[in-house]
Amino acid sequence: MDTLALVVTIGVALFFTYTNGFHDSANAIATSVSTRALTPRAALAMAAVMNLAGAFMGSGVAKTVSEGLIQTPTGSKGMGILFAALVGAIVWNLITWYFGLPSSSSHALFGGMVGAALAGGTTVYWSGVLEKVVIPMFISPVVGLVAGYLVMTAIMWIFRKANPHKAKRGFRIAQTVSAAGMALGHGLQDAQKTMGIVVMALVIADVEDYGDPIPVWVKIACAVMLSLGTYAGGWRIMRTLGRKIIELDPPQGFAAEATGASIMFTSAFLFKAPISTTHVITSAIMGVGATKRVNAVRWGVAKNIILGWFITMPAAAIVAAASFGIVNLAFL
Repeated sequence: MDTLALVVTIGVALFFTYTNGFHDSANAIATSVSTRALTPRAALAMAAVMNLAGAFMGSGVAKTVSEGLIQTPTGSKGMGILFAALVGAIVWNLITWYFGLPSSSSHALFGGMVGAALAGGTTVYWSGVLEKVVIPMFISPVVGLVAGYLVMTAIMWIFRKANPHKAKRGFRIAQTVSAAGMALGHGLQDAQKTMGIVVMALVIADVEDYGDPIPVWVKIACAVMLSLGTYAGGWRIMRTLGRKIIELDPPQGFAAEATGASIMFTSAFLFKAPISTTHVITSAIMGVGATKRVNAVRWGVAKNIILGWFITMPAAAIVAAASFGIVNLAFL
């Protein structure tokens, strides 16, 4: 196996993790920043540290990505498929970041994997894609919407007799914890997805075998790149999540973050399913906002976001398939 191809593929995987970090940093901190619970730089620093910690909390999601979605042949063809999959995901991340659309980096990666695998003529484990990607893609936003609504309703009832100003001050402090939980969950989910890709590259290169533990250096590299990307920030998407869907106050921000973090931890530890942090927090914000009144949520903005969710996988798949075609002609 060409060592250069392995090094380049791992480098591109780490760059994808970096784009994932700045693309998804808004998921963890947009609500805290918009409610002024945290300053932007303090929020980003906290999110970067918690992303780093979250990356070391498990490996179930990484194993799902590396073993349960596509079959990668050994040799240069398998490495070309991985490279093209990453290019498809990166291109879609950059496009949606440019337009401030909070799409899913995770589903861009999965779409890229499927598109590159189909273009390369290798096996796609459709049952795994359906069970671990497609079904959670539809279920997690519904759960986020309903749970966000219920959590906010419970908060409103529990604090119905509290002094509004004191309650908001308290929830600003509480948002520090809930935002940290979101960032920890983001590290747990998203760093592991890239770990899975790097492990696939090592297996293709015959450096590792399937089923081997994830090397410590892979965990560190993915965690650090995700953290650096998070600290770089994704201000365009932050404005969409923090202001354009609904103007949040501290109790609403806490409810959305607590809901999102709970769903991410449950999915990672119980189901080992790689869900989208973007889908979860966006739908939780919509659910929380609907408790004020249904038309308080800017459903036009929400509709555009949801449309972006649906086109992410096929769009990334098309870019990845085209990328594999170019790689195949040039190098394979």
